[in-house]
Amino acid sequence: MTRAGRLRLRPGPLRTAAGLAAFFVAARVVYRVLFHGADGSGPVLLPLAALRLPAPFSWVTLLGPVTLDGLWDAVLSALPIAAVILLFGLLNAVFDISRVFGRLARRGPLRGIARAVAVAWSTLPSLGQAVRTVHTAQRLRGEKAGPRMLVPVLERTLERAAAVANGLELRGFGGVAADGECDPPVSVRDAVFGFGGSVVLAVDHLALRTGMLTVVTGPTGSGKSTLLRGLAGLVDHVDGGWSTGAVEVAGLDRRRIPPRDSSRLVGVVLQNPREAFCSEFVRDEIGLSLQLRGVASAIVAARVDEVVERLTIAHLRDRSVHTLSAGEATMVAIAAAVVERPILLLIDEPLADLDAHARVRVVAALDRLAHDAGLCVLVAEHRAAAFGEVADEWWEIDGSSLRSAAPQGASRPSSDSSARSYSLTAGLRERRAERAQPPMPPEPAPQRRTEDAAGSRPGDAALAASHVRIAVGGVIAVADASLSLGRGEIAALIGPNGAGKSTLLTALALPPRDLEVVGSPVLVPDASDNLFTCDTVAAECTRADRSARRTGLRSASTTAARFAALLGLDAAGLAERMPRHPRDLSLGERRCLAIALQLARSPEALMIDEPTRGLDARARGQVRAALRHAADRGAAVLMATHDADFAEDLGARVLRMRDGVAPAPDLALQLPDESCIDAAPASSSSSVQSTASASAPPTPIRREHSHPSEESGLDGGVSPSPSRRNDAGAGLGPSGRPARNARGWHVVGRRAAVGGPLSLLAANIVALAAFTWPFVAAALPTQANTAVPWVALALAPVAVLVAIAALDQTVRSAHFIAYLGVLAAIGTALRIASTGVGGVEAVFILLVLAGRAFGARFGMLLGVSTILLSSTVFGGFGPWTPFQMFACGWVGAGAGLLPRRVRGWAEIAMLCVYGAAASYVFGLLLNLWFWPFAIGGGTAISYVPGAPITQNLGSFLLYSLVTSTAGWDTLRAATTIIGLVLIGRPVLAALRRAKPVVADSVMPQVPTPAIRK
Repeated sequence: MTRAGRLRLRPGPLRTAAGLAAFFVAARVVYRVLFHGADGSGPVLLPLAALRLPAPFSWVTLLGPVTLDGLWDAVLSALPIAAVILLFGLLNAVFDISRVFGRLARRGPLRGIARAVAVAWSTLPSLGQAVRTVHTAQRLRGEKAGPRMLVPVLERTLERAAAVANGLELRGFGGVAADGECDPPVSVRDAVFGFGGSVVLAVDHLALRTGMLTVVTGPTGSGKSTLLRGLAGLVDHVDGGWSTGAVEVAGLDRRRIPPRDSSRLVGVVLQNPREAFCSEFVRDEIGLSLQLRGVASAIVAARVDEVVERLTIAHLRDRSVHTLSAGEATMVAIAAAVVERPILLLIDEPLADLDAHARVRVVAALDRLAHDAGLCVLVAEHRAAAFGEVADEWWEIDGSSLRSAAPQGASRPSSDSSARSYSLTAGLRERRAERAQPPMPPEPAPQRRTEDAAGSRPGDAALAASHVRIAVGGVIAVADASLSLGRGEIAALIGPNGAGKSTLLTALALPPRDLEVVGSPVLVPDASDNLFTCDTVAAECTRADRSARRTGLRSASTTAARFAALLGLDAAGLAERMPRHPRDLSLGERRCLAIALQLARSPEALMIDEPTRGLDARARGQVRAALRHAADRGAAVLMATHDADFAEDLGARVLRMRDGVAPAPDLALQLPDESCIDAAPASSSSSVQSTASASAPPTPIRREHSHPSEESGLDGGVSPSPSRRNDAGAGLGPSGRPARNARGWHVVGRRAAVGGPLSLLAANIVALAAFTWPFVAAALPTQANTAVPWVALALAPVAVLVAIAALDQTVRSAHFIAYLGVLAAIGTALRIASTGVGGVEAVFILLVLAGRAFGARFGMLLGVSTILLSSTVFGGFGPWTPFQMFACGWVGAGAGLLPRRVRGWAEIAMLCVYGAAASYVFGLLLNLWFWPFAIGGGTAISYVPGAPITQNLGSFLLYSLVTSTAGWDTLRAATTIIGLVLIGRPVLAALRRAKPVVADSVMPQVPTPAIRK
């Protein structure tokens, strides 16, 4: 179905079905010929000799004469099943199953698994981008594509899973809407936030009001994000942390009320907002929180239209979220956070990754939301000066404590709107006036001395290229770029987003055939974590040294020593970091490790993309020292950055780039028109609570449930009173935290799961009977034998639905749903990539490792979801789909039932044995139910109703040996073993690092901080 509701024929599934039908007919003919089933009374086409097998297969005859009527009978016998395959192909071509997932995810007994599949569907495009990005990163390291590439892809995908989980939790997935008070929106007294036994942040007093914009500053790791996550409820209810003292948001006790229950009152935008997108289109993403509450579609559409008009992003409404720029993604995330008309908006690092134009638009939007619409806006930001003209209060984190701070930049003199002499609009006009003046000539870059450049000629270039032109996807990304850097020189490529900076650096590092580049540069990409494929820093350094030796390069120092030198570490500091996972290092340390890995190749030039992205002053200092260290040793350094101050500190020569041209004329900041900042729709029904008068402060409004017509879904039901839930403490443990199951996933609605285990057990027994129906029929009366196969085909999908419903009832965790969705997307990609490569199926590797890390229940649902999603992608639904779901689900579940205490290489060996056995059992099960249909009647190994069970069992084993066990199943087992040996340990480490904590964090005895007077 199209979005307009009209039928649309998709030819892909129909072509696939036609191919499968033709293959089935051909296979039936081959089976008849091979097993003495193609003889008849007509003309003989092939006079083959009949060969009778010895005991215990004495009833089996191979080959024999092949006649014309025998072949025709074989074709005719295959047509009914071929017609069924074509029918399912036609249904797949006409009906878009992916739209069904979206509808089931809003309500119904299968909304959990449907939401997971919907998340997986939206993850597939970004997964393809992740694969391309990681592949490029590995090429930048001089490595070929291989199994290890799966590790950084998985790391990226798990990071997305965590972001999606937080997004679903903050949007109200599985929650019950709570009422709150508007005044004050935030009240914190004598509070401490921490994880495990460590204190992260102490807050003596924090009280915020509506209609004000507050900025919190502090270095990376100081606790800014912890403060926002604590106010959002993520620290206590999702992250496994703890808090003490009084933390009230919208009048609600944060430790008792999880984020999903306060989603209507608190809007949250976390870092890297595009990673948390759960939908495919902007319109659906903005309206997701309303959809999760079951609000009628017409109301959702109207509310989305209102909020996009308010934020002037109506042109993005029908765009795919995967096509958004960083600034556009931030604006969409803000729209999604305020679509519920919250009291409080928490936003973490909104200006990261944005150019000057996008930063201005975001600051303007937050200014309007706070001072025109009356929200309480709390921002945590490194680039605090950008809010100097609009912020009302400033706080900074110093030494794990939050304290009031002086304004940065031009501050807002009064909350009275008539006194906004330093408003954002006025500030923009001032900056325009400043930029209208002729630019000052740049100062020459300081001269550098290099240790090994004494003998080089002044004209030597360590990196040079002329008239570079690069097209990406038919679009000219770099039109005309020329540059030349000498040894030891540092240059900065500066320009707006979309100027072509990253494309130019990648082209210089991996030049196409028609591009001549002087020098041998290496590149540290923007997403430098993609360079890491090992589970320890020591392993990464050893791999870099080994790769350098393999290419004939010799270096005076090792990569580990270089890493220590870049950070200024002593032996003890280096030894402490070597066994750690690379992604567990700080941002600055990870950047320096990436630089050290690339310098192992002894390059003439080092290029780095956005070296200061997301870094505080200390981390910037570490990267600055690392780049100077590289330049002092003779390497040219070229960086692409928006950070002009960082480039100036390094004394870098500035190369301007704009519209794919470098060097470009001096750039002036392209600021948005004043109309897009000042204008606000004159509608009485805004997307947020607007003030009654522009000159009057906003009036606090008590948040109550809206009219039932707005809050109810299509069935007209209204959410139950949240007060009852809070009084009863449903879903909360004895400490006020949400109850967890044995695996550590949050569980909601446990009472709804009564009978779930019994239903699940019954569904699995029915499924096993459907698989083994040829032998089950032997225990039934002869009159029932004809109906048994069709009953089995009918019971298999019913058993799948019952099993999914039973599993779905036990889990309402946003994290469970998010991780299931993104791993199902990976499984789908692996399964599709294996199509047509007989037996080489890498999806078993994922099922075994995920089941091992997350448990039997997760493993079973992952197998079911992978088959469901992959069948949706290529239109492969058919009678075989339920059997494939159960078989893959059992593979994942079995891995979760293996002994838990085995670790290290012994664990990998155990998983290899299990993976090989599962591969053969999987093949036998899928062959067993289909064997009578595939062979048909009239051959030596056909299923014979009423025959001795030993005869039918022997015929089946011979059929399976010839068609699957000796070929496909053996290759599948070998692929699984090789994959587990190569990537089993790092993938398990990644999965276990991503897994939520199993028990509530241990809260240390923390003295109550004194209140500052």
